[in-house]
Amino acid sequence: MRLKSGIWVSAYLRRCAVEDVPAIVVRRGHADAGAIFIAVDLLDGTLNLYEPAPAGLAVTDSERRWIACFAGQPAIEEKVNAYLARQAEFDPDLWVIAVEDKHGRHFLGEALTAA
Repeated sequence: MRLKSGIWVSAYLRRCAVEDVPAIVVRRGHADAGAIFIAVDLLDGTLNLYEPAPAGLAVTDSERRWIACFAGQPAIEEKVNAYLARQAEFDPDLWVIAVEDKHGRHFLGEALTAA
């Protein structure tokens, strides 16, 4: 069984805090099952965006897996915001976490998979 989205987000925010990296929830989704997107601001005018891996890429039903959006390349804020707006049209329960780290650390570890 997978952790509820709200619990996962709380744990992720703590992980960022432990590393002294600012992170906030900019869009709160459904506490139980909303999809979670992580936008890492590189503080140079670009962001890396991570989204849930498609169901076929998930190794187990209990662990969250992630893929990098935009072929893993940083994108300007307007492009990221437009992408998130389109995603919200399909899933109004999604979460968005904003992280600020000039080194691009996402703290997803091995949960980040190649698409």
